[in-house]
Amino acid sequence: MRHGSIPGARGRVRPLTLLGDPVLHTPCAPVTDFGPALARLVEDLFATMYAARGVGLAANQAGEGLRVFVYDCPDDEDVRHLGHVVNPRLVETDGVVVRGPEGCLSLPGLEAGTERYDRAVVEGVTVTGEPVRVEGTGFFARCLQHECDHLDGRVYADRVTGWRHRRLMRRAARAPWSR
Repeated sequence: MRHGSIPGARGRVRPLTLLGDPVLHTPCAPVTDFGPALARLVEDLFATMYAARGVGLAANQAGEGLRVFVYDCPDDEDVRHLGHVVNPRLVETDGVVVRGPEGCLSLPGLEAGTERYDRAVVEGVTVTGEPVRVEGTGFFARCLQHECDHLDGRVYADRVTGWRHRRLMRRAARAPWSR
């Protein structure tokens, strides 16, 4: 991305993959080509995330099985965090485990109480291969963990247990987008 450009301004909105699509339950491949196609993918992810009014989006949610995600997410103090991570690794989680409402662009209109750590640290690289370390607390920590889960082939529904999981799956089965 050029300095000062608005993320996603040059991207195209891609269709979202929805719960039931195998790409959401397949671990993503590491990025090895840091050329123009990767830069376009990141722009497309931003454009798609903004169009869907999300705060984060993993590449497999747009049909690409690569380890990339974007975010534009506030933390609990309403500080905006904006960026992307290529080949991210969730290297630290700590603090209090909080069960909070969590939704997903791949399960539109649904949410469930999901347990996440209150602090998370992700390391990876940028589209140009520069190292990046992203630390988040509160809601932003939830976002970082959620997006890393996507790249490992998991959705938040996989973390929900008991009656919450059963209720979420019943709602998903009745959702208009369900297959």
